[in-house]
Amino acid sequence: MTVSALLSPAPLPFLLLPLILPWGLPPLARRVAERIRPDIALWTVTAAAAVLALGVLACLGTLLLPLALAVPPLARLAELVRPLNAGPRALVLGAAAPAAGALAVTAAVAVRRAIAEARRFRAAHEDVAGLPHAGGLCVVDDPRAEAYALPGARRRADRIVVTTGMLRALSAPEREALLAHERAHLNGRHHLFLATGRLAGWCHPALTGVVRQVSYAAERAADEAAARAAGDRGLTARAVGRAALATTRERADRPSFAPGAVGGPVPARVKALLGRAPTRRMAPALLAMALLCGISGGSATAGLTLLHRDVEVAQGDIGDL
Repeated sequence: MTVSALLSPAPLPFLLLPLILPWGLPPLARRVAERIRPDIALWTVTAAAAVLALGVLACLGTLLLPLALAVPPLARLAELVRPLNAGPRALVLGAAAPAAGALAVTAAVAVRRAIAEARRFRAAHEDVAGLPHAGGLCVVDDPRAEAYALPGARRRADRIVVTTGMLRALSAPEREALLAHERAHLNGRHHLFLATGRLAGWCHPALTGVVRQVSYAAERAADEAAARAAGDRGLTARAVGRAALATTRERADRPSFAPGAVGGPVPARVKALLGRAPTRRMAPALLAMALLCGISGGSATAGLTLLHRDVEVAQGDIGDL
């Protein structure tokens, strides 16, 4: 073993830390979504979930490397001239085995759910493909009350889907506020944030709790845009409340990234609309969330760097000191 390898810190602790840090995001995301401007909350919470999810995947993949290079054919392929020393062998290989299982489960879940989402997305567009539309608005003859924003592969394929049951449940001004809400979802490309949140949730169990906060922030951002368009916060609150009361249940076959009129906690949304328009851009929880992401990224980078150095030592590229 080289002197430099003895003096170098082991990469394992740095690679394990990003797997623990995501548990701190859900409570911080909840505070951010509740206390700062919704559009800022939507961007920051989604970005934080994506950063932590990438850190998880990077570390799980890196933890597999010592196990893979313990196989003689792979070690020869990597041109190792001595065994890879990334720390105590039992500890390193003991961490690599669960990492392999976690990556396999994550990949299987992601593929299965992505296929299901793609099928629902295609089916939703097929349902409205033959309907006339005015400015992207499709009215479905259905007594059940429902309204949602259905994104398209291209912007001109975006659709606002609303049933006759929902239109009958609202007054004319409330209908305008509801449609403004759905247009805000499409204009803000909120489905991309919702899809990113879902993907992050598939990567780590702690991040599934952040999906609710991403959804809430998207709904609040659309609520505020609708209130500005209507020029009446009370009217928008009534439209949201009455739409929720009229909706018996949302369609299970709708893509999860297609935001609906009654998504998120409706009472909290109505309460927020009945208050002042949010203007706060910063909160301690936002700074803590940024710190969490910084620690995760720095720790993952340090672990990757140290393991790369250990591989170079095993290849003989770094000699004894």
